[in-house]
Amino acid sequence: MVKRPLAITITVIAAALTTTAPAYAAISCDTETTGGSTFYDGPSAPKKYDARFSNSVSIPNLSTHTPQGAGTWYNWDGSGKNLLLVAAYRAGADSQIYGIDPATGSTVGVVAIAESHVGGITVSKGWAFVSGQGNSIRKYKLTELRDALKAAGTPYLAQGGTARDVNGASFMDSYGDSLFAGTFNDTGRGTMYEYKIATDGTLTTVAGAWEVPTKTQGLTVTANHFIYSTSYGRGNRSNLYVVKRGQKDLDAAALSCFRAPSMTEGITEYNGTAYLVYESGSHLYASDPATLNVIPRMHKASVSSLTSLVP
Repeated sequence: MVKRPLAITITVIAAALTTTAPAYAAISCDTETTGGSTFYDGPSAPKKYDARFSNSVSIPNLSTHTPQGAGTWYNWDGSGKNLLLVAAYRAGADSQIYGIDPATGSTVGVVAIAESHVGGITVSKGWAFVSGQGNSIRKYKLTELRDALKAAGTPYLAQGGTARDVNGASFMDSYGDSLFAGTFNDTGRGTMYEYKIATDGTLTTVAGAWEVPTKTQGLTVTANHFIYSTSYGRGNRSNLYVVKRGQKDLDAAALSCFRAPSMTEGITEYNGTAYLVYESGSHLYASDPATLNVIPRMHKASVSSLTSLVP
């Protein structure tokens, strides 16, 4: 073993202790904090939000569970009808998946699944993928989920196979045969990976991480854009980011960022409309005076009104 002089050793240790994470350029967000009259509880978000979004379907079981992830299931029962899927959690109890008809706003079924925070849910290639415990993704056969949603009560649905450990699954969405899932980071930017989806639901990692905004809670993917929902804290406004796809480095990407009401979660695209979930209407937050906006409904906006911000 090579012996180093004490002074050199101290210098090396000091350098290691003072090493910091790389600095990022601040992303410029619209700082307007009010848009005037609102269609929801609490103070207004900016006009950029209020002019685009409006009230949509109600979310069930807010007295027991807290909604998180949002997804879309086209032709769910084989008759051409479609569903919005919302995943919700309750500490120490089964999580739930709600099937909501976007045409009528009615809840067509509720299914129980194993407990997790269920921050993301998406449908592709015969499977529903849901955030599992830790950094994992569970999969559920759509045929079995369909039958469970049609059954009376709240039937329990077991996952298919074992959960797939990934870099992060705090949020997710799919586009074509690709699933995108990433990490929530409240102190810095997170990372997101793309996974190719096989017909048996196997996920294969595509090399190279995407950088995502700080405090990302939800994602919807279009042909040319990522739309991120970001939030943290019941008394803080959220942000929505519209990011042009192509650049994995967020600083190099074309983007637009603007304020939204507090406590946004999952966001999904259905038939050209973006549907945004809020957790603030849950029993955990609705009666807390510190909650800035109590929103028990999904909000909706045309996707084109969002993506046109970054043509």
